[in-house]
Amino acid sequence: EQGLQLLELGSSVEEDYIRIARCFEATRQRCCRLEQDGRRAREQLARVEAERAALEVKLKHARNQVEVEMKKRHRAEAELEKQERKLQLVLELLMREPWGNEALSGEQRSVLSALAGRRLGAALAPVRRSSAVDESCQSLLSHSDISYDRTEDDVVRS
Repeated sequence: EQGLQLLELGSSVEEDYIRIARCFEATRQRCCRLEQDGRRAREQLARVEAERAALEVKLKHARNQVEVEMKKRHRAEAELEKQERKLQLVLELLMREPWGNEALSGEQRSVLSALAGRRLGAALAPVRRSSAVDESCQSLLSHSDISYDRTEDDVVRS
């Protein structure tokens, strides 16, 4: 009777060992899959970081280009205002001097007075914008909305 119990006990122990071995194998396979997933994730992270670095370089170049173009625009606008002031002075001189009125025909005087009125109005406008640039999307892409502060970049990298 004791031998029979030992045989039954032995067979249940053997089944337990087989179940444990199967659990270990399933755990080993799961660890292998997780290790492969981790390797793929690290490779993807490396690719994404390289892409981010390249985009940061492009952003830096774009910011510098915008800054250069804005400086050019401000210089051109200042030069335009300077030339308009000169033109305004010449027009006023021609309109005020008697010799200017005598030398000009009626049509020329009317054109000059129209130019003088239009230029004076443009010169008194608070901000002059180039008519060659379409700024209809100004609310979306206004240069005043562009931040040149690099502290945001530093926070992202931290």
